[in-house]
Amino acid sequence: MTILLQWKWQILAPLLGFLLTLTFAPYNFSYFAPIALVFFYSFCALQTPNRAAVSGYLFGLGLFGSGIWWVYVSIHDFGGAEPFFAGFLTFLLVALWAFFPALTAFLSAKVFVLAGVWFRILALGLVWVAVEYLRGYWLLNGFPWLQIAYSQLNTPLAGYAPVLGVYGVGFLLAVSACILFECWRQHGFRLLGILILSVIWGAGWGLQQVQWTHAIGEPITVTLIQGNIDQDQKWQDNQKRRTLALYRDLTEQHWDSNVIIWPETSVPAFLSEVKTYFLDPLSAQARQHGVDIVVSLPTEGVGRDYFNSVMTLGHTEALYQKQHLLPFGEYLPLQPVSGWVLDQLNIPLGSFTAGAALQPLLKAGGYAFVTTICYEDAFGELVAQQVEQAAYLVNVTNDAWFGDTSEPYQHMQLAQMRALETGRYLVRATNTGLTGFVLPNGQISKQAPLFETTTLTDTIMPMAGLTPYARMGDKIVFAGLSVMVIFAFAVSITRQNPAARKSWF
Repeated sequence: MTILLQWKWQILAPLLGFLLTLTFAPYNFSYFAPIALVFFYSFCALQTPNRAAVSGYLFGLGLFGSGIWWVYVSIHDFGGAEPFFAGFLTFLLVALWAFFPALTAFLSAKVFVLAGVWFRILALGLVWVAVEYLRGYWLLNGFPWLQIAYSQLNTPLAGYAPVLGVYGVGFLLAVSACILFECWRQHGFRLLGILILSVIWGAGWGLQQVQWTHAIGEPITVTLIQGNIDQDQKWQDNQKRRTLALYRDLTEQHWDSNVIIWPETSVPAFLSEVKTYFLDPLSAQARQHGVDIVVSLPTEGVGRDYFNSVMTLGHTEALYQKQHLLPFGEYLPLQPVSGWVLDQLNIPLGSFTAGAALQPLLKAGGYAFVTTICYEDAFGELVAQQVEQAAYLVNVTNDAWFGDTSEPYQHMQLAQMRALETGRYLVRATNTGLTGFVLPNGQISKQAPLFETTTLTDTIMPMAGLTPYARMGDKIVFAGLSVMVIFAFAVSITRQNPAARKSWF
């Protein structure tokens, strides 16, 4: 029993990680997030940094093991890997990302021994989002999945997203959990802590009532096409013409729309292969009916460069080439080791080139829009830095790789945050779901079911104006949070006696 009590946090940690997974789509138990984080900070405060790191790693195994297990479906069902190797690679990926909660726990345990309750609270919040930023932007081209802010789309903290972005929301959620923990630990802090929590969450509710952007022009009627093409058939030569005929037929049923959007790589052939006999006639039809069509297909560059692209047809014909590629899906990092391993497993993956960082915005329905292809909608700053001249957002995706799992719902949650951060309508066309329309407040207005060949039509308003987050971006938000923590640190040490102040240094 003594040993069991000694290891209680290591036993509980994976369960707490699983609890945090339940806060994300499709479960959406948003208020479990502060509970999971309170217990996370408990084992950080009550253990040495090294033991806290072990608990944090187990927490990460629980979080990512239950949150991104769908990678197995992609590797095994569609990649063709044997079950053992698919499971092994999935475990390696989970084990890799679990190091980040371990780092958070280690640094948090270090912070807990410092003086000044408000400095501790703010520093712990900054540690959490700084590690999330490290994971979300840097390692292996970034993996922002399961960042805690996305769990708060249906709570008052969502009101901060247009102001502070996803990392600001995550900071305030982590701070809220720290305040709750300090309220439990220090009786004298409870009244003030509850008051501050009320201010944070109440102000979030108030910010939800603010409309940061405004409508311009007339509504645009948009039709989204969900082809529901099986992933294992999509690229077969004998299926390509059937796929193209399906999208053309569904398009011709909606010539009364202003814009028609196809999902990611809906055209299963290179531009040079289909331009003359398929895309040019379709573009001419679109012009005749006064419609713009947005399609997606691979395009060829110079030499062996290949791009994952979106193309507009109709009034204007232009290309956007995907900038932020998916590691191990569209390119292979850690070469040559990763390439050798995947060759041994006989897993077919793409080898794309990243598009230029600065590309002209595409235009459809009379207005420019920000284009994101699949994984790109996970990066808020990528969208925010382009949105000033854009009237709405377009995301094209193919989540068929992950089957009937939680991944399509989690991916839609990322897209919802981009609409909320920028104050723009977002339209999202996917191959197998979830195709849908997202309002500027981040809520879904219309959505197609998974694994159904269908079309979805709605009207959106072109929007103008910039949210505070779109003006600042993540770097300025982080700078502001860091200044706040430094100020709290300065206040903390000035309130201590000289001997205590020397111990800081």
